[in-house]
Amino acid sequence: MAQEVPIQIAYYYKVRWGFQQEFERLFLKNHYPVLMEMKQRGRVQDVKLFRPTYHLKDDWTFLVVITYPTWAALGSPSDEEAITKRLYPDYDRFQKEEQRRFEILDSHWDIPLTPVVPPK
Repeated sequence: MAQEVPIQIAYYYKVRWGFQQEFERLFLKNHYPVLMEMKQRGRVQDVKLFRPTYHLKDDWTFLVVITYPTWAALGSPSDEEAITKRLYPDYDRFQKEEQRRFEILDSHWDIPLTPVVPPK
C-alpha cells in the first residue's frame, strides 16, 4: 500500500481593484485564526499566505496554500462552524464580515497540487 503523503491545496483569490487591504484585513481577522485552530487540532499541517511581489498579470491577488496531512484529513469534518462560534462570540458580525470578504472578490478558485518528483 502506498504511503500517504501531505496534500497541498492552493486557494486563489482575485480581489476587486481597490479592496486588497480590506480583503487581507478581513481574512487575517476572521479566517486565519480558524485555520490556526485547525492546525492546532491536527486537521491542517501548514498554512502559507502570499501576494504577488510585482503588479504583472492580474490572475490572482492573494494566495493561501494549505497543507493537509492526508487526503483523509482533508475530507474529515472541519468543525469550522463550532470553531468560529467559539472564536467569535458576536457570530452575526463575523458572518457579515465574511460575507463582505467575498463581496469584494472578483473570483476565487481552489487547486489541489500534485508534487512532481524529478528522476534521480
